[in-house]
Amino acid sequence: MSDSPLAELVQRLPELRLLTGPGDLEHYGRDWTRRWTPTPLAIALPSSVDEVQAIVRWANELSVALVPSGGRTGLSGGAVAANGELVLSLERMNRVLDFNAVDRTLTVQPGITLQAVHDAARGHGLLYPVDFAARGSCSIGGNIATNAGGIRVIRYGNTREWIAALKVVTGNGELLELNRGLIKNSSGYDFRQLMIGSEGTLGVVVEATLKLTDPPPLSQVMLLALPDMDALMQVFALFRSRLSLQAFEFFTDHALHHVLAHGAKRAIDGDYPYYVVTEFDAVDEKTQEIALATFEQAVEKGWVSDGVLAQSDAQAAALWRLREGITESLAPHRPYKNDVSVKVSAVPAFLHEMQALLTHEYPQIEVVWFGHIGDGNLHINVLRPDDLDEVAFVAQCDHVTRLLATTLQSHGGSISAEHGIGLVKRAYLESTRSAAEIMLMKGVRKVFDPNGILNPGKLFMDN
Repeated sequence: MSDSPLAELVQRLPELRLLTGPGDLEHYGRDWTRRWTPTPLAIALPSSVDEVQAIVRWANELSVALVPSGGRTGLSGGAVAANGELVLSLERMNRVLDFNAVDRTLTVQPGITLQAVHDAARGHGLLYPVDFAARGSCSIGGNIATNAGGIRVIRYGNTREWIAALKVVTGNGELLELNRGLIKNSSGYDFRQLMIGSEGTLGVVVEATLKLTDPPPLSQVMLLALPDMDALMQVFALFRSRLSLQAFEFFTDHALHHVLAHGAKRAIDGDYPYYVVTEFDAVDEKTQEIALATFEQAVEKGWVSDGVLAQSDAQAAALWRLREGITESLAPHRPYKNDVSVKVSAVPAFLHEMQALLTHEYPQIEVVWFGHIGDGNLHINVLRPDDLDEVAFVAQCDHVTRLLATTLQSHGGSISAEHGIGLVKRAYLESTRSAAEIMLMKGVRKVFDPNGILNPGKLFMDN
């Protein structure tokens, strides 16, 4: 260490926790993609804003690249350190700093988990509504960096709708206080919103003030079995017109197979090609009657083959596990993932083209897909056969992703819905953004990170 840049860092910050063991380098140097071999210089775990600023300034002076790191649950390689970078892990900065009952805000450090935020809000009788299956391990800083969405976007929107203020350390070590929790602030550019979804390429979030809202009304959860793909949007339109939806999620029989093999319990007898888990407000007997009538109407029209309505919180949780357990059940297979989106109105046409493309390009390969049909976000998981070499498999998937990107472009969609561009999708950014937009994005990055030390190689093909 005495001959490396780390010696200077240790001298400046003798109290900084620094990890260099092989196990730590591997653990902190990668995310859920598992496609790159992690080779970080070291892992820095600051415990204060001052330490973060000092690390960034040191990195600028010694030309050391930094990879900001949260829970590392991303699926685009955005938190991978594969080129000797210093991983800047925010996991020790994980406290609730303030609750404001009048403003109904919760101020937190970036390393706090989403589950801890939910618990803190609930402790004050309120709700932080962004939610998804990785809630126990993902961090708020990472949620902000990717503008995470999840299972309740249909009701509450993405992360950016719930950020009242940010403190950010830019690429040259400056500390910015953005928006200061104001509801109305028409005083120029809103850099807070610019930071949200920037994947750690403009600055490091060191504090976030989150908006809270009232807890949702009483709800019920229903699992539906559907006979074909066309029924998905028909059922969604019917249920949305009759009920106040909190979530509307779908998955295929392939996804169900993996979740059941992973320990979940079957809720509907028989095999069907598509399933929907929906949650809706059910505050009284009348709304419950409407829900049952809506279900019966869908059955009569041939859009729904079977269904079950949760009769308890435990049964509701079991139904949700069928959807939320998919990613975990597929993890041992190390799937190649696509996370795409189109406008809700474009979903039917896109689904048909996507299905035809995947069937043609992956005739002997299992493809598992599921998603948030109510907000146009689909997750595609391609499972490598045992007899296919990893390199050949990734090359084939990259080829299909380029075709998929072209299909998305024709439907006005995005190659990344909620996991960012990272390393995985940077070659396809041009399918979602125009050349003029990309040029401006690079210019913005240069302003906030003039020496290009923050997450280099991510988002753009060139830094």
